[in-house]
Formats: sequence, C-alpha cells, structure tokens
Amino acid sequence: MAISSQSASSVWVPFRILPWFSERPWGCRDLRPWYDQIAEQEKLIGEAWLTGDQCVVASGPHAGQTLGALFAEAPESLLGKAATSNASPLLIKVIFAHEKLSVQVHPDDAMAQKYGDPRGKTECWYVLEAEPGAKVACGLKPGVTLNEVMEGISAGTLENSLNLLDVTPGEMVFVDAGTVHAIWPGAILLETQQNCDLTYRMYDYGRGRELHIKKSLEATRLVTRAGVVSARTLADRTLLMDGDYFCVEQIVTAGSRVSASLRGEDEPMPGLQYLFAADGAARIAGTGFEAVNLPKGGMVAVPAASPGFEVEDLGGLKLIRITPRWPEADR
Repeated sequence: MAISSQSASSVWVPFRILPWFSERPWGCRDLRPWYDQIAEQEKLIGEAWLTGDQCVVASGPHAGQTLGALFAEAPESLLGKAATSNASPLLIKVIFAHEKLSVQVHPDDAMAQKYGDPRGKTECWYVLEAEPGAKVACGLKPGVTLNEVMEGISAGTLENSLNLLDVTPGEMVFVDAGTVHAIWPGAILLETQQNCDLTYRMYDYGRGRELHIKKSLEATRLVTRAGVVSARTLADRTLLMDGDYFCVEQIVTAGSRVSASLRGEDEPMPGLQYLFAADGAARIAGTGFEAVNLPKGGMVAVPAASPGFEVEDLGGLKLIRITPRWPEADR
C-alpha cells in the first residue's frame, strides 16, 4: 500500500542507495576499489549512478523499492515543502573515463521544454581522483565562433576550439547548460546534475554513435559561467558549489561525530540531503531507526521528514553533502 506524505512519517528515515552501473564505450572494466564491480567480457562501465530513478533502496522500511517509485509516492516527505513535482530533482554519478568522452553540450530548461522534455541539464564535477596532467574540456576558447565550431565538427578538429583545464583532487568544476565540454581520461569525477540525461553529441571520435549536430549547435552558448569554482571555507564545512539547482559541501567531521542538522548557526533545516563518502566510512544513527553504514563511494539519502541523526566518522571520512535547489521560476 502506498504511504502518503502525510502519514507514517516514522518510515522516512535515512536509507542507503545501491549504485546502478551504466555501460559506456569509453568506460572501464574494473571499478575497484571504488566499487566491487567488474564488467562482463567485452563490456565497459562508465558511470555509477547513485541517485538514478532505477537505483534500489538498500536499507530501512523501503528496502527493495526504486528511488523513482519513492519520489512518485511521497515527494513532500523526501523533499520537504519545497517539492515542486513528484520527480527526483538530481542525478548524482561517479564517472570513470578510460578514454575521452564525446564532445557534447546539454540544453537549458527552455530548450529542453521546447522539445518536450521536462528540464535541461546543468551539472558540476567534483574531482575524486586525478592523475598528473588529467584534464577536462570546459567551454570554448575566447573568440571562437559558431562557424568555427561547425567547421571543427566537420573536419574532426573541434578539440582545437576547446578550453582545457587541468584538474586536481578536491577541485570543483561547474558546467552550466549550453557549455561545450568533454571529460578526458585520468580523473574520477563525482557529477551532480539536474535529473536529465539529455546529451547532444557534437563529435564522438568515430565510435559510430548518433550525433546531434543541429540541436547541439542550437544549445551552444559561446560564453558561459563554466569553470573551476573557488571553494569557500566556513567553520564547519567547505562550500564547494552553491548553484541554482544544487548545493555541494564537504562537511567537517574531524574524526568524531557531527550533529543531526549538518547546518550552520541560523541556517534552516535542509530538505532532502544526499550524503556521499568520498573517502573513509561513516555510520548514520539516530533515535527510532537502525543505524545505516556509509562506505567509501556509498550514498545515503536523508529525507526531509527524517528524524534527527548523527554522522559518526569511522575513520578517514571525507563527507560530501548534496542538497537540491529550485530556481525562483520553479517556486
């Protein structure tokens, strides 16, 4: 029986989510030590989806249900009064690139809705690991024109127009909708994005997948806000990304426990919180529910209707907290 957002609030407790692994031609066979996952012969895994609609709840009263079903069932219990629909607002992934991804661009909300999709795709990348010299392509070089982009697509020289960034662990890169971009090998990224999988490929290194030249050119903005974001250090956290659609923070645990609120003084209680262990491990505990373990690479969702909780650092914890935001137009 469906549980409404108005009843049985005690069932809305922190719960762990199992990752769902997405095959990609540029991915890896072996995701260890992040995940105990090895692809089948001749297959490659490029992404671990941590909050996809098809991801399965692994603990608590809703164990065995998909995340998408929970949002459809009780969005207010998960998101709080800020909920504007019964769909999950964010898709969070870990990206494992063994080869270059396609050069691509994502539409903004207006363009996505023009073609019948509910939302566009603005995203950010938190660098979990990076080899020396690891790079991403983020935007076009100053002065590049749309005609030069078109010529680069035709001639296979589009890379010459891309703005390349060196990346190091702990950095955050913002990629707003309309930014031409690509991820290159050498880094493992935690991607937070609007819950949308619309990708318009401009160039795909001859892999034979469909290209979306016309729509990609329509979506492209020659100048965007994309680039490395300067972190802001506060007393109990580091603010990594504070955007229109999401907020990403590293919470200070100092090898002990942190309080249930995970908020600074005078800040309101957040709605839905996603807790990700970028390193180490934690235990999420509170009154009235069984403690939830959070391993490295794991994701725990804390519903807006959840009772109070504490996060216990079990050793080496690097805790990332991600919360959804809604632009003014959606409120």
